[in-house]
Amino acid sequence: MILERKFKVTESAQLADLRRELLARGLSGFIVPRADEHLGEYVAPCSERLAWLTGFTGSAGLAVVLTERAAVFTDGRYVLQLAAQTDPNLWERGHIVDEPPAAWIAAATPKDAAIGYDPRLIGEEALRKYTDAGLDMVPVATNPIDAVWRDRPAAPIAPAVPHLLIHAGRGASEKAAEIAAVLRAAGQDAAVISDPASIAWLLNIRGGDIPYTPVALGFAILRADARCALYMEAGKLVGATREWLGDDVAIAEPGFAADGPMPRDLAALAGKRVRIDPAGTSVWFAQALRAAGATVVAGIDPCLLPKACKNEVEQQGARDAHARDAVALCRFLHWLEAAGGSETEMSAAARLLAFRAELDGFRGESFPAISAAGEHGAIIHYRAMPETDRGLNAGETYLIDSGAQFADGTTDVTRTVWIGPGEPGEVLRDRFTRVLQGHIALASTGFPQGVGGPHLDALARRPLWQAGLDYDHGTGHGVGSFLSVHEGPASISRAGRMTALAPGMILSNEPGFYAPGEYGIRLENLLLVRLAGTAGAARAFLRFETLTLAPFDRRLLLIGSLSGEERAWIDAYHTRVAREVAPHLAGRDAAWLRAACAAL
Repeated sequence: MILERKFKVTESAQLADLRRELLARGLSGFIVPRADEHLGEYVAPCSERLAWLTGFTGSAGLAVVLTERAAVFTDGRYVLQLAAQTDPNLWERGHIVDEPPAAWIAAATPKDAAIGYDPRLIGEEALRKYTDAGLDMVPVATNPIDAVWRDRPAAPIAPAVPHLLIHAGRGASEKAAEIAAVLRAAGQDAAVISDPASIAWLLNIRGGDIPYTPVALGFAILRADARCALYMEAGKLVGATREWLGDDVAIAEPGFAADGPMPRDLAALAGKRVRIDPAGTSVWFAQALRAAGATVVAGIDPCLLPKACKNEVEQQGARDAHARDAVALCRFLHWLEAAGGSETEMSAAARLLAFRAELDGFRGESFPAISAAGEHGAIIHYRAMPETDRGLNAGETYLIDSGAQFADGTTDVTRTVWIGPGEPGEVLRDRFTRVLQGHIALASTGFPQGVGGPHLDALARRPLWQAGLDYDHGTGHGVGSFLSVHEGPASISRAGRMTALAPGMILSNEPGFYAPGEYGIRLENLLLVRLAGTAGAARAFLRFETLTLAPFDRRLLLIGSLSGEERAWIDAYHTRVAREVAPHLAGRDAAWLRAACAAL
């Protein structure tokens, strides 16, 4: 069963305060995305407006507040969490894909209703969905939530630090020249870069402004002659970092006020062609540029694709990071097998974090661990909290999805294991086996250059589809190099953007199956895209190299359902795990790992 939150009176007071503020501004409603000015997945506490208003803490969602009604929407990963964290007396709940917020607003309001939005918190592509629905969208100069959020945390100001070439592989000036050449070839004079991960990659800096992702919040304008202006709080840029950035980077304070450096520099682009990513950049930038007389050219953030295609240094860094991470993972899985029945979700996650903290170069988790026992495993992005923490009971599954940040790479891995004693049932083992078969199908496929992730998604689903089963999330996402654990532009998802997979990309392989109220299964490794070198191929082919090293739980397998090729893949993978990881483990841990990796 899903444990309900205990709702506080202050949550309804927050909704009432916002409605009074909207009334004072003459607005019929307001949209509250789960976003900051950079439209990223993880945000600083001062930007958790959706959680403050609704109680929902998922990383994807949006609320709509009208005079008499209010609704909150999320995707398939969070629908159960949304139900658990929001008060049904205050909030209607919707699936953001099946019931788009724009359609809900259009059905719930008269045609002349003025719906407010913060142009700093929504992209032009997202805003278009509301205007296309015939809604009167009104930009606000200041966010009304900020006016009523009395104890709002201060903005972060962690220092930005150099990301050394031994990890980055390429200098910032070389990267800027590459991106500038892309702009010139497209006939563009400049690009606005608002994704802190893109800025981190471009300038070879890292930071600590938001949880789990080592970036420093700021904005940049890169011109076609490779000159770059960086808008970042001066307090973040200590002397060593200023020297690292060099003379090619002009530094100014950020801010949206009309008399600030950033708006003035945007106005100076009058008559120029400026690239804006309509999905990843706040619409405020496009509006400001058009008002100044610039031509806004819609285009993907020019840093996204080269950032995703890791160079040889970054690729080796990823291998090294995963090799170290595997030591902590395997120690944890051994510990769990002995101690599982006496632990809780939170204590197990803490133990894994403690194992990782002993690793060389460990910089923190890459996302909050999903430590989910039994029925909680069916909540795709469940997060154990004191009010929901439960024991890892014998005779059920335990799903642990976690990752780490290292200076040379980012990891993300999921294993579903059986908590003994006792034997898992036939149906559970069938579902686990089908998920692993889908994982193997994707990991072992070769494909021609030019194929995108959406082309491959069905490979991982086929064993489940054959039994009339499926899962409500993508199969894989991109992963950064000591950056975001969720990185664009490529993904393995039927709903993803059609971006051709290219050598150097790192993506997850994580099919799953979820039985609400019973259990969840997900099996995730990270994959590196490489040239295949297929003999006699008429065109270039690609293949995946598996980076993650940790055994799968044999107790949950129906070995008789596996084909010969599938058994061979599992045996070869386990042989590699034992060979590469066991020498770095102590006696009992090493012996356990070799037994866990024995041939089927």
